[in-house]
Amino acid sequence: MILTVLLTLAGAGWALVAWQVSDMNGTDGHLDLTMGMTAPLFIAMWTAMMVAMMFPASAPMILAFARTQSRKRAHGAEYVPTWLFVTPYVAVWTAFGALGYAIAAAVAAVAGESMWAMDNLSRIAGFLLVAAGVYQLTPMKRVCLARCRTPLSFMLSYWRDGRGGAMSMGLRHGLFCLGCCWVLFLVLLPLGVMNVVAMVTVSLLVFAEKVLPRGDGVARAAAVALIAYGLLATVVPRALPTLM
Repeated sequence: MILTVLLTLAGAGWALVAWQVSDMNGTDGHLDLTMGMTAPLFIAMWTAMMVAMMFPASAPMILAFARTQSRKRAHGAEYVPTWLFVTPYVAVWTAFGALGYAIAAAVAAVAGESMWAMDNLSRIAGFLLVAAGVYQLTPMKRVCLARCRTPLSFMLSYWRDGRGGAMSMGLRHGLFCLGCCWVLFLVLLPLGVMNVVAMVTVSLLVFAEKVLPRGDGVARAAAVALIAYGLLATVVPRALPTLM
């Protein structure tokens, strides 16, 4: 039942994103990383993107929590609904979406006023992609990915009873997930926040890192790809979708 709900929500998120993309007419010829959206709409669409892209990869952790609570209920112990675990997780990514909007709006404003920024936009975007690739190889990435890949270990290490405990666990899981994947979402800025191909690619990468047996190897391979693509973008600006 929980898995069906998660997949349904993810499907609804993809449908909402697809609808928004089909309803967009593009920008008026200048760089606009916010895609012309207001802050509330951008954050709402970012949250829908997060649900679409992250719920499949986070399903093992959410299902582990739900199964534990089901066993507790079967033995007559206090039962906590799964939504109390999921809500703080979503809140973490929503807050990151608000930060993403602020960054996108600031970059668009600076680029619009600065000829240097416009002339060097591909180099800036390339640097961001290279930095994302380098982050994939850092100890922080490895630690956060390890926490996200092992639901049982996470439950044993961070279990808290009660409703407040469930929310604390959901928040902690969200922060580990953010620490693991934030750069992969941030690269959507130079690739296009509503670029469906980029979104699907990032979604598949996140799923592979978190779920597949050699997810850590996938993360390292992604690092090489991001660094290579970033270096290419500094030389060939039109390799970036946002600059085509």
